[in-house]
Amino acid sequence: QLQLVESGGGLVQPGGSLKLSCAASGSTLNYKAIGWFRQAPGAEREGVSCISRTGASTAYDASVKGRFTISRDNAKNTVYLQMNSLKPEDTAVYYCAAVNRLSGCSYAEGGYGYWGQGTQVTVSS
Repeated sequence: QLQLVESGGGLVQPGGSLKLSCAASGSTLNYKAIGWFRQAPGAEREGVSCISRTGASTAYDASVKGRFTISRDNAKNTVYLQMNSLKPEDTAVYYCAAVNRLSGCSYAEGGYGYWGQGTQVTVSS
């Protein structure tokens, strides 16, 4: 059974950077697209970014495009989210999720069957 564990969250000042990791165990990520999602207090969970199983395709929500970079290392069974130029509105619990998908990716939530427990990101001075 695939398990996902996020790490790398924390408190950072506006303009700062964090790199989140999503480490998988129990099964390979090689055949799965991965999405990053976030949920701010009092808000619905929203998609942020996604990456195809090979890493050839990525996609970003407009709110993070140009600031966040998603990548993966299938040999390490890990996906990353590099977050630069962080803003207070990026404050949220960040989740990674996996879905069986042969090509492409989507950061719409439907279809993602495996979820991590989340990691808190707080952007504040």
